[in-house]
Amino acid sequence: MWLKAFILLKLTDSLLTLSLSLSLSHSLSPSLSLSLSLSLSLSLSLSLPPSLSFSLSLCQDGVSYEVRRYDACKHVCVSLEGRSFDQVSGDLQRKLLAYMSGDNEQGEVMNTPVPIIFTVFPRDDGSLNRRLVAALRIPSSFQIAPPTPTDSSIRIEDRPGMTVYVLRFGGFAGESEFRAEASRLTCTLGDSAPFQRKQYLCCIYDPPIKPYGRRNEVWFLQDEP
Repeated sequence: MWLKAFILLKLTDSLLTLSLSLSLSHSLSPSLSLSLSLSLSLSLSLSLPPSLSFSLSLCQDGVSYEVRRYDACKHVCVSLEGRSFDQVSGDLQRKLLAYMSGDNEQGEVMNTPVPIIFTVFPRDDGSLNRRLVAALRIPSSFQIAPPTPTDSSIRIEDRPGMTVYVLRFGGFAGESEFRAEASRLTCTLGDSAPFQRKQYLCCIYDPPIKPYGRRNEVWFLQDEP
């Protein structure tokens, strides 16, 4: 039996990259041998946006995904039941953006953080229940005392820290696109990662007027021990 390993560690201004290649060969008989090769690439971001404390990039079966850790922080949230994702997601986004743009009791105009985060609740067949929660992280300078909403449907919520498995994709994303990517992430993770199956997060980074280079993500919440 022989074992060969190759490790590459590279540090740039903002990214620490670890690459590991492992090859294992075992001779079963003069005419038969068993070979195993494994390649793993990890990236740790050293320059992180507010509330993001850890980011790790992984690749499994040709699918790239991330593991991220977000710190606890306040979010502004709005929810609606009885209508589909595609029917109400735009309306909920506009409510949150109005709050960030000064439609609050203090008249504060805040920089709008990204992404807009939608919490969805899948049925056993993968379709989504008609219940949707939209949220935006409150900017750091307003975390201690967020402006008071004037819209009674909007609330300020303290969300706990969370570890998420993230799959990124492009294009315009609606319910069918998010469901397809959620299915792909489920298949990629398999039984190797414990995650919550009663809900997941759909994230949109770009305004509707952006025609190309769009960024969307599906987040699966890790089951906390």
